[in-house]
Amino acid sequence: MISNIQNFIEKAFAGRWISGSTVQDAIADSKMFNSKGIKTIINYLGEAFINDYEINEAVDTYLRLIRYISENKIDADISLKPTQLGLLKDVDALKSNYSKIVTEARKAKIFVWLDMEEADYVDATIQLYLSELEGAGVGICIQSYLKRSEDDIKKILPKGAIIRLVKGAYSSTKNKSFNTREAVTANYSKLMGMLFSQGAEFTLGTHDINMINDALVLNKEYGRKVTYAMLKGINNKYSLGLSKSGNKVAIYLPFGKRWIAYSYRRLKEAGHIKLILKSLMKSQKLK
Repeated sequence: MISNIQNFIEKAFAGRWISGSTVQDAIADSKMFNSKGIKTIINYLGEAFINDYEINEAVDTYLRLIRYISENKIDADISLKPTQLGLLKDVDALKSNYSKIVTEARKAKIFVWLDMEEADYVDATIQLYLSELEGAGVGICIQSYLKRSEDDIKKILPKGAIIRLVKGAYSSTKNKSFNTREAVTANYSKLMGMLFSQGAEFTLGTHDINMINDALVLNKEYGRKVTYAMLKGINNKYSLGLSKSGNKVAIYLPFGKRWIAYSYRRLKEAGHIKLILKSLMKSQKLK
């Protein structure tokens, strides 16, 4: 009975913004979005792994995902979390695992994003990213809810970093983070302006239509290589319209069995609860 209830919740609720439990599910969703002119960013669910089995499984899953993307000629990036790859256990193993995945992705010409997690892991994540920055095809996520993000951008952008700017779905202390939706949004706008004025290529991860409209205006002035990224199932039809207007659009596709923690964090993120509830009230199927 409990299993049936969980399956129902997964399909009816979490299933709206999670591809499924397998690599094949993510590939199938990517094919659908690709057919509409939209690329995907695929992430294997899970974080804070502390035993070798979970860490090795994550590495193997990403290597298998790279093969599937290549074999199926999918237009997709992959997105990794440092705590999946050993950050909480062995920094040397973390660097080795990240390098192994990036090396295979480069061979297949697949872009690799490094997701940003909790505030305490920012320094280690940036250091890990910089260890592979001399090669092509790697990017890093920066979160506007953190007060330090402006300095982080100033540090890594001149080095050639490719940034995916998001508001952030984690919590932190008041001295480290902005704690109102308005403040986080204002900082996002400020950091976005920095990317337009100083960057050449970047991704804006947001469902804030006003922010996207501001970005579209800015790009008429700066002519940057901008991708607009959104989560699966939140506003697919808007994403399609944005793509049809000639803009580069990517859909973030998480997959895997560890969907509960991810879903809970997304529900807590400022502004997402309203978007998610609205998404449940209307069809997200693309025509």
